[in-house]
Amino acid sequence: MQQLSKQLSDGQLVDGRLVDGRLVHGHPKSLYDVPTKYCGGCGHGIIHRIITELIDGMGLRERAIITNPVGCAIWADLYFDFDSVQPPHGRTPAAATGIKRVLPDHLVICYQGDGDMAAIGTAEMIHAANRGEKFTTIFVNNAIYGMTGGQMAPTTLVGQKAATAPDGRDPDTAGMGYPIRVSELLSSLEGARYIARGAVNNAANIRKTRQYIRKALEAQMQGIGFTMVEILSQCPTNWGMEPVQSVEWLEQNMIPVFPLGEIKNTLATVAAEPAGNIARITMGADQ
Repeated sequence: MQQLSKQLSDGQLVDGRLVDGRLVHGHPKSLYDVPTKYCGGCGHGIIHRIITELIDGMGLRERAIITNPVGCAIWADLYFDFDSVQPPHGRTPAAATGIKRVLPDHLVICYQGDGDMAAIGTAEMIHAANRGEKFTTIFVNNAIYGMTGGQMAPTTLVGQKAATAPDGRDPDTAGMGYPIRVSELLSSLEGARYIARGAVNNAANIRKTRQYIRKALEAQMQGIGFTMVEILSQCPTNWGMEPVQSVEWLEQNMIPVFPLGEIKNTLATVAAEPAGNIARITMGADQ
């Protein structure tokens, strides 16, 4: 086998190995080659790899900054070989806003879980999206609180059991509410320009998710407004099942509630419009 660095067809640069002239394995330069702390079957590792492959392919490793959440991905700085910031719980959008405004030529990624974004950080994200902040959010939705032991999250499905909902989420008699569809919620805001939802439960969905993230990152570097990719991810430990079961459970239960695809895509329209071409109310003497 022969060591090499190779430019792949979609632009990603990897260190890899050749066997009979074929690239059979590669490792992104932006991803540390270290053992993982994530549970077996967790989707965070796949998502980390997608992000780092794209950053390498875009040649932005020296200008990439990620804001890490409080949650399972608080470990992200152990894996990403580029700059990172650790804000308080739920405040990653606020930190990403400040970084992107000070360093507009940098690629800024706001990495959040469903607790970090859809619970304690809801206000932060809604207002960042409404302002059209020019960073990209990667929203990992595994329908449960992972790091703290499997409590019910805002995205927990109706009937799904959790540490704080042992009989399953009950929106009626127990008043537990319904799962929040964050992508659909944010898509109603004018400042949100591109919102998509993917999954990492099989190879086909991983490829589509990669395409969504690439489109969001490219839009950010073109100066277009808020972009976000929600990613459905398995959490076999807190779901109480084996990794293979968790992949099937996501397909059968989560995707019907959180449909995959591009939820909002105004990139072509925004690119063609003059900057600031939004209806405004005139006040005072100009009325």
